[in-house]
Amino acid sequence: MELKTIKKGWNRNEMAQKVALDIPDGVYVNLGIGMPELVADYVPAGREVIYHTENGLLGMGPAPEVGKEDPELINAGKKSITSIKGACFFHHADSFTMIRGRHIDICVLGALQVSQTGDLANWSTGEPGAVPSVGGAMDLVAGVKTIFVITQHTTKEGKSKIVESCTYPLTGKAVVNCIYTNLAIIDVKPDGLFVREMAPGICFDDLQKVTEARLNRYEY
Repeated sequence: MELKTIKKGWNRNEMAQKVALDIPDGVYVNLGIGMPELVADYVPAGREVIYHTENGLLGMGPAPEVGKEDPELINAGKKSITSIKGACFFHHADSFTMIRGRHIDICVLGALQVSQTGDLANWSTGEPGAVPSVGGAMDLVAGVKTIFVITQHTTKEGKSKIVESCTYPLTGKAVVNCIYTNLAIIDVKPDGLFVREMAPGICFDDLQKVTEARLNRYEY
């Protein structure tokens, strides 16, 4: 379904900041590869968040300054990171034991599609010859208590990423709790998708025009 494209809204860093503001104090958080990694740079002052990366680190800090990278300190996306005071390192298998044992509170992932019931497709388009890249996503959506998705609202071609039903291979069914896009923050509830906040310059009607799934407003 091709829809009108809106070229306004939050940029990638502002989106990451919105996610960070919704992460409470004292929780353990896994960040997916790509845009989710930016969230680590926006921990609010006075709030302690322990970031986990599935290649074996609990206590991931923000990206290092240019020229101060440690080639042996990387995240699951092979990008240079820092570690906070008290961080710990462990085997890859132990990292997934933490995930599968439901010891991680929140995971932030990217998406190809999210359905109106919270189904997530984020590892393959299913096209012939597509390179599978599921990584740890299926373990994360099955084992982490709360799933946040951060993604552009539409594809470069103007197709909605928030759909009635996913057409790509699923990562998990009914797993997403909240969607953060460049246009809006949308809560996934048992009775549908509810718009909590819209970016400056975005109105509800225009947001619905670029969203395949039906959106709802909160009644205050």
